Amino acid sequence: MCPTSSSDPMDPAAHGPGGDRKHELAGHLAEVRERIFKACAASGRDASEITLIAVTKTYPAEDVRLLNELGLRHFGENRDQEAAPKAAACAGLDITWHFVGQLQTRKAGSVAGYADVIHSVDRARLVSHLGTAARAAGREIGCLVQVSIDGNPARGGVPPAGVAQVAEAIEAEAGLVLGGVMAVAPIGMEPIAAFEALRRCSDGVRGIRPEAGIISAGMSGDMREAIECGATHLRIGTALLGARKPPVL
Repeated sequence: MCPTSSSDPMDPAAHGPGGDRKHELAGHLAEVRERIFKACAASGRDASEITLIAVTKTYPAEDVRLLNELGLRHFGENRDQEAAPKAAACAGLDITWHFVGQLQTRKAGSVAGYADVIHSVDRARLVSHLGTAARAAGREIGCLVQVSIDGNPARGGVPPAGVAQVAEAIEAEAGLVLGGVMAVAPIGMEPIAAFEALRRCSDGVRGIRPEAGIISAGMSGDMREAIECGATHLRIGTALLGARKPPVL
């Protein structure tokens, strides 16, 4: 089991081993939550509508433990070789794991063993592999259709015109649950324009499964715009954990 400690970052006990880092993370978390609150207020939304996902890539399992003690339940990773051992190290925690990176079909079996939600489903072949892996593991996995807003394949994703096809494949695959859509705002494109396009894709997906209302959009630099455009899930790394470090292998 992972160790427990006071959830109050101002408690002197929090400044033992790892206490300084917990104090730092608590400050970052408070700042991010304040940004979310203000963005929601400006958009006429309730902050309770937003799920905050801490993207902990390149950071150790200890940071996951500390953020979990501070109240976070949702964590994201984008590389299976880092995510799988990290999930195993934190198996005793109340955590929902989100896989947010591009996913190769050969990694589907491994990712299906720990990910509760996969944000990067963008082709029918991947859907089939994930469904087979989910059934073999006796699990039900939420899947989001990754949308390539500008059609550039470099970051993965299916162009808007192909979203319905992938969504229908997920909906038809036993072991998978169609959850909604995900996108990264393309470089050089105004985030508002990108996220409005994603919202239109979300409308189409909800036509296939009305409950598939997740809109995974917004990172540290564009969370305000994402919230304005209806995001339900934010994928936040740098603003919570600091500048990226070399990958943990």
